[in-house]
Amino acid sequence: MAVIDANGLVLGRLASVVAKRLLLGENITIVNAEKAVVVGNKEDIIERYRQKRERGHKYKGPFFPKMPHLIVKRTIRGMLPWKSRRGREAFKRLKVYIGVPEELKNSKMETIEEAKLGRKGSGAIKFMSVGEISRYLGWKG
Repeated sequence: MAVIDANGLVLGRLASVVAKRLLLGENITIVNAEKAVVVGNKEDIIERYRQKRERGHKYKGPFFPKMPHLIVKRTIRGMLPWKSRRGREAFKRLKVYIGVPEELKNSKMETIEEAKLGRKGSGAIKFMSVGEISRYLGWKG
């Protein structure tokens, strides 16, 4: 079982790497989901996630989560072949947590180098954490 610390990792890059590893049969746990970041202009990010949240019918869906660990999970789900049996079984091997749970405190955590924020020569980067986005969507945490 791989434990990945999402602190400072770009959400889309993290999700694509994790989705590939899930499809290969690996069990993956992501901690510190609220500290993953989305790159872009603050107003554009908030508007994009607000539209996802308000889309659809109140009772029939599609539903989009407010909580940070569920936003990360939903992003990874979007990169899996969800409508096939293989994709659904891969998704069951994923666990995402806000913070670090007590049972994982002593485990060795890895990071994904290609998903880190800020590459050489990129200069100042505008970004928002998933926790901040969740608060704009109405999460009380």
